[in-house]
Amino acid sequence: MAAALPDQFTEDNSWLVQAIDPGARLARLVKVDREAIRDSSFLDDRFLLTKPEAILCDLDQLVEQTRSIDVPPAGWIFHIGHVGSTLVSRLIGELEGVSCLREPRSLRDLSVATDGERPVLASALGRAMARRSNSDRLVTVKATSFVSEYASLLAAPGSSALFLYATPQNYISGILAGENSVKELAALASLRAARLASRGIRLDGFDRDDARRAAAAWACEMTSLEAAANSMPGQPILWADFDRMLEDMPVWLARTTAHFGLEVPSDELSGLATGPLMRRYSKALEYDYSPSLRAELLAEAGRDHLCQINEAVVALHEAAKTAPLLDRALRRAAGEI
Repeated sequence: MAAALPDQFTEDNSWLVQAIDPGARLARLVKVDREAIRDSSFLDDRFLLTKPEAILCDLDQLVEQTRSIDVPPAGWIFHIGHVGSTLVSRLIGELEGVSCLREPRSLRDLSVATDGERPVLASALGRAMARRSNSDRLVTVKATSFVSEYASLLAAPGSSALFLYATPQNYISGILAGENSVKELAALASLRAARLASRGIRLDGFDRDDARRAAAAWACEMTSLEAAANSMPGQPILWADFDRMLEDMPVWLARTTAHFGLEVPSDELSGLATGPLMRRYSKALEYDYSPSLRAELLAEAGRDHLCQINEAVVALHEAAKTAPLLDRALRRAAGEI
């Protein structure tokens, strides 16, 4: 039996809508605090390993109550995966009065909602995520990469969004540099093909090797962002190539925080850009990982798979001749937009 929503749910952001089940009409709320939010790379089911207090509530009651939430909209971080979104979220989250939610499972659960109910559920989740404490100046939400499919439904009118990406060459090199990311290609291939098909894009022959499979992944995630931008006319979107960000992180942090409506002293941003977070693997801070190490790994994979990567990028350009969204994504990556 579903429990009642916590008292003052609409004003109290200590209960995160962590998961929803549209079929069973249930929502799972978990108790969080500022430290839990700051420390967590993922607010999906991995977060449950910390054994937070949790309750199951009626989804329809939650949707109805969120209609009365009256707070400034959240800022959003959408991305193509493997492009530093967790790092950027962590850096922003170090600022006073900023809360950064990273990958709540509930956003992914929109994928199992019907097309008819998805806009209502997404709007409710967007309002629920935007709840803030009295000390918060900003709440940002970093979504899982494929949640970009629902970006225009989640980001309320007037909300700002950061769209993070990489060039196809760097993205493919980054995927090929990691054993787990290569495995992920196979696991997500059919889903990505379906997502591309929904945008009228077919990439025949892109299962030839891992470089082309990575190219197809790039095409899927980048055209998802491009389609989202089409559906968000007039909303402020900051596009950022992560590897260009790394070349001058203080400047890009200034652009990003200003985009989200924050005034931050330049020396504070410079301190973040040279601080310890820049030398750790952002999804698991116990491991070393730095911009220079990323550059080394990309260069090594680029050398080891040079021919395959070049052929995959050529194939993307050939496919873009009949796919306007893909063509625009490639032009954006080349700095032509």
